[in-house]
Amino acid sequence: MHLSKSQALKLFLVAFLFLLVAFSEPAHAMHIMEGYLPLKWVIIWFAIFIPFFCYGVYQIKESVKKDSKNKVLLALSGAFIFILSSLKIPSVTGSTSHPTGVGVGTYLFGPGVISVLGTICLLFQALFLAHGGLTTLGANAFSMAVVGPFVGYAVYRLGEKINLPSSVNIFLCAALADLATYMTTSFQLALAHPDPALGIFAAAMKFMGVFMITQIPLAIVEGLLSVVMVNMINDTVLKEVKK
Repeated sequence: MHLSKSQALKLFLVAFLFLLVAFSEPAHAMHIMEGYLPLKWVIIWFAIFIPFFCYGVYQIKESVKKDSKNKVLLALSGAFIFILSSLKIPSVTGSTSHPTGVGVGTYLFGPGVISVLGTICLLFQALFLAHGGLTTLGANAFSMAVVGPFVGYAVYRLGEKINLPSSVNIFLCAALADLATYMTTSFQLALAHPDPALGIFAAAMKFMGVFMITQIPLAIVEGLLSVVMVNMINDTVLKEVKK
């Protein structure tokens, strides 16, 4: 049986996803764990996040209405987010770090769509991988599926205006979206658990210090991987989608 390049790519992603789910271990770093946020902050983050999710649903409907073949790219974007954000990278601080995978989908569809794709990934991770939680889903989705993509998109648009090479632009979009997610998570944790003596900002700096030692090099790797993924999509999937 002969497979086209796009079919082979999708088969590889499915196989990788299966292996990842089968051999993953629980992790609780970037994704705030179940029960870690007080009820007040659970409600606040859900309330802030829901409008972005609704906007993302609208954006997906418009994208599919414009071209039903975009479903393939939406599925690939979602799979890429799920795979990367499920990885657990040991940290020298004793915690763990995770890529986010939102750069590719942000490049293809803009940040609104990622508020839905990222949330679906976070929900499945909470239910099946003990990665994050249901009560913390609003907070986790806001940091990874809203702030990260919107920061990445803003960086990408700025790069276009100053005529950065496409690969550099995609790299910066993915890497800075990753770092923005961790910075947001740090402030979310600090708001819920401020330093008794020094306050919220000091607590945020402590959380950020735990994350950033490994997150900066990890963001660089994610940026490079996102460039490779976008190039693969441009060379294979997009050509077939446009047929």
